[in-house]
Amino acid sequence: MHDYFIGLMSGTSLDGADGVLVDFSGDRLRVVASASEAFAGSFRAELLALNVPSHNELHRAALAGSELAAVYARVVAALLQQAQAQGICAAQVQAIGAHGQTVRHQPQRTSAAPSGVGYTLQLNHPALLAELTGIDVVADFRSRDVAAGGQGAPLVPAFHQGVFGRDDSGVAVLNLGGISNLSVLPPAGSTAEVRGFDCGPGNALIDAWCLQHTGEPFDAGGAWAKSGRLIPALLSSLLDEPYFAQPVPKSTGRDLFSLAWLAEKIQPFAQERPGDIQNTLTELTVCACAADVRSYGKESIELIVCGGGAFNVYLLERLQAALPWLRVSTSDAHGLPPLQVEAAAFAWLARQMLRRQPGNLPGVTGAAGARVLGALYPA
Repeated sequence: MHDYFIGLMSGTSLDGADGVLVDFSGDRLRVVASASEAFAGSFRAELLALNVPSHNELHRAALAGSELAAVYARVVAALLQQAQAQGICAAQVQAIGAHGQTVRHQPQRTSAAPSGVGYTLQLNHPALLAELTGIDVVADFRSRDVAAGGQGAPLVPAFHQGVFGRDDSGVAVLNLGGISNLSVLPPAGSTAEVRGFDCGPGNALIDAWCLQHTGEPFDAGGAWAKSGRLIPALLSSLLDEPYFAQPVPKSTGRDLFSLAWLAEKIQPFAQERPGDIQNTLTELTVCACAADVRSYGKESIELIVCGGGAFNVYLLERLQAALPWLRVSTSDAHGLPPLQVEAAAFAWLARQMLRRQPGNLPGVTGAAGARVLGALYPA
């Protein structure tokens, strides 16, 4: 019997929606189909604007959630069209796992809330997605972990362990989306726990600076950064952010590493060449990620990179130079292309929810215990 689920992911890079149709029936998952749709420039700008308080934001957020559901539905249609060629129909898909678009992430406990519990907010309209696709939808994965005192993130380390974990040695998995997150996977059978947390900026600041100064949405291959020179004083100022020294479990987002944060840090260096600042922002991502690998993943023999940042050749070169004792590779070398990893993880999380099995790792998120994650919207 096949075990089909669809996973949909739109991350903090705000570049678009990625989707996969996965068969979990074998010993290892099999991606049956993959599809993506880039966000229109105006929609991307609106999602970015909704990351900070703004006029009439509740109304605009609701409209953005509906537009995202429409994008998701088109990605699902593309997946099903590919699947039909393999004799797979929509009725065989058990559920869609739809992450939504994070616009606020404040999981820390706060006295401002009567419950003392923080929150995380992903724009979405899962009821509309179920209506448009005719398939059950599982969404809102992070809130249950936050309600249990966790960070709500990262949720992918358990999935990483199943896909990339090894019997003979430890490995680390680095997802370079808008925000970077690290999973440290001990060898199978080890008494050590899987660890995972957000390192800090991934592509968010690199992409924003590139768009502002070149008109391109990202620094292709890291070529612009490579052409620049490091500004040591700026790098020191960027790394002075307290988040980097904060103990785990921890998570972050555009709430902290925003354009306003970047503007304040760069202001004293306004006379510097934009290409040199791009080089320094790339080095910020490298330094933050490499420091966390050294602190928590020093027993790993390999760093597997996924997410959009896996295509930044210069960034990967700098990671390899910073971590010379391990091998830096991309998830392609392990059977799962970089842009499919997170979408596949949310297909797996949807499956966990339908099976009423936990999706979080309390040692990763800091939650009070293992929890079933997500809310079901039947078709």
